[in-house]
Amino acid sequence: MGNKNLKQYKIILASGSPRRQQFFNDLGLDFEIRLKDIEEIYPKNLQGVEITNYLAELKAAAFQDELKANEILVTSDTIVWHNNKALGKPTDYDDAFSILKTLSNETHEVITSVCFKTITKTETIYDITKVTFKELSDDTIHYYLEHYKPFDKAGAYGIQEWIGLIGISKIEGSYTNVVGLPTEKVYHYLNNSI
Repeated sequence: MGNKNLKQYKIILASGSPRRQQFFNDLGLDFEIRLKDIEEIYPKNLQGVEITNYLAELKAAAFQDELKANEILVTSDTIVWHNNKALGKPTDYDDAFSILKTLSNETHEVITSVCFKTITKTETIYDITKVTFKELSDDTIHYYLEHYKPFDKAGAYGIQEWIGLIGISKIEGSYTNVVGLPTEKVYHYLNNSI
């Protein structure tokens, strides 16, 4: 890491996602995890990136009175955006099946916002990746849901899993963003904007 300013900070990752935690490890960042239960509700008039920005900032606001002068908090939120609708984590098996049927043979956007918060400032960045699924048969969807249980993932799928290997025909933009964190943008921000 080339940023001397960053060395003065302790990075706090407020995410229970093992994928985001692994990315932070892979980026060579020293960090600690702090979690809070946040009800992820947003105003219905928000669209696309407005939703993820709002939720990432909502998660950061929960730590408002706890941050110390040498800490930088990182929160994030990911949605799948398709046909002007946000697809979050599925509520159950049937919902997951319905989501994947909707994404079959279509292109959708994966939007991730990342909020960086210190005691003096809050900044949010985002990334958008376009993902195209080939046509998915019912049997393919059932197999994936039964074997991989992607119920904790926005859009009911993980691109790094079997469905991504056999079902995704095209991706435009950051792959890691689809997994849940636009690592290139996060690394650049931490090295250049702190």
